[in-house]
Amino acid sequence: MDTLNSETATDSAVCSTFAKAAPDFSRQMLDLDEDEDLEVFSKDTTLTDGSSFNASMPTSPSSMINQYKFEEEPDTKDIFITVDCPESHVTAIETFITYKISTKTTRSEFDSCEYEVRRRYQDFLWLKGKLEEKYPTLIIHPLPEKFIVKGMMERFNEDFIETRRKALHRFLNKIADHPLLSCDEDFKFFLTAQAEELTSHKKQGPSILSRVGETVRAVAASVRGVKNRPEEFTAIGDYVETFSQKMIVLDKITQRISKEQKEYLEEMKEYGPVYMLWSGSEVELGDSLKDMANCIDKCCRETEEQVNALSENVVPVLHEYVLCAETLKAVLRRRDNIQAEYEAKNDALANKKSDRDSLKEDIEKLEDKVECANSAFKVDWERWLKSMQGDLKATFLNMADTNINYYEKCLAIWESFLISQKNELSVENGRDE
Repeated sequence: MDTLNSETATDSAVCSTFAKAAPDFSRQMLDLDEDEDLEVFSKDTTLTDGSSFNASMPTSPSSMINQYKFEEEPDTKDIFITVDCPESHVTAIETFITYKISTKTTRSEFDSCEYEVRRRYQDFLWLKGKLEEKYPTLIIHPLPEKFIVKGMMERFNEDFIETRRKALHRFLNKIADHPLLSCDEDFKFFLTAQAEELTSHKKQGPSILSRVGETVRAVAASVRGVKNRPEEFTAIGDYVETFSQKMIVLDKITQRISKEQKEYLEEMKEYGPVYMLWSGSEVELGDSLKDMANCIDKCCRETEEQVNALSENVVPVLHEYVLCAETLKAVLRRRDNIQAEYEAKNDALANKKSDRDSLKEDIEKLEDKVECANSAFKVDWERWLKSMQGDLKATFLNMADTNINYYEKCLAIWESFLISQKNELSVENGRDE
């Protein structure tokens, strides 16, 4: 009963935060071409990163990203978090990486306006677990995956560390942007406590037996299943399943393209020097071969930028939403478990005469809990949809802009080569005449 009371209190807090009615969920498609989500830049426009847009800046003439920006809500952000400066630590029993977390805030519940702590990946896992435990039907942004056995040595690779740092930075800022999660005491403690304090705080959680009991109840609820799941959650489940399949395919293809482009780049780096070496043995073709080598070298540099843009800006976002889909499935399962527990108590009441009053009280609390879970998830689902669509639109526009710039630069390089060769040909023809 104590556990039930504490859970009910938490759910009441969630309900009070999400008091507004959930919006209609008929808009279930990922619309990437809605004109109302874009607005034309003015000369004084401020970009999303806070920098000013200058009409005189060198830009691609056909670049969409220079003509549009996304509508955003008024900037009310009052907590800013940065994850950087990874450090390797070697002890007698393990080697691990910690990251510096810098926080700046104007919130009154913080004792100071600036904090700086160091955290390792396990600390992030603890925070995510605590948030999922307290807010089972809110969408917690996913963490980057743990390394697998074959990648144990690669986890100390600079590229791996940098990729993980960016993902951890995004994880914390997604929580900081959330209206409820950002006010959580464990999140505040994570940002402000020193390592020793956090270690002590983590030991104060529920016992292993308690956690095992909760897991057993969750498994039992999932085995029983839900009898009357509301249609809106069935529709959300279908959307998430389709979304997951599409993102998995996109993720695999994009990673394959990225790998092939890197291989193509390595071949290009060997291609240009061959022309340069050849020019040394060809008197008549020497200048043309050198120009070819220079063009290939320039295109190689542009291709390298293109490859880096794809691997750094597109691949991580798509993979992140593969993980997001799994997170959404877990949230839906937890919502179903709450409803299944409610239905089980209701059935017990119908089949059992004794302890009727006690069961009625439990059922009333569970009924409130189901309503709170539904309300919290529906509002957070709509919020996640909007965030996801904004992220993917920005990623795709950025990818289009990068591709346009890349091909325009390569086109200009080869046009310059063509003009120079035509000019040389004209000069030679003039001499012959």
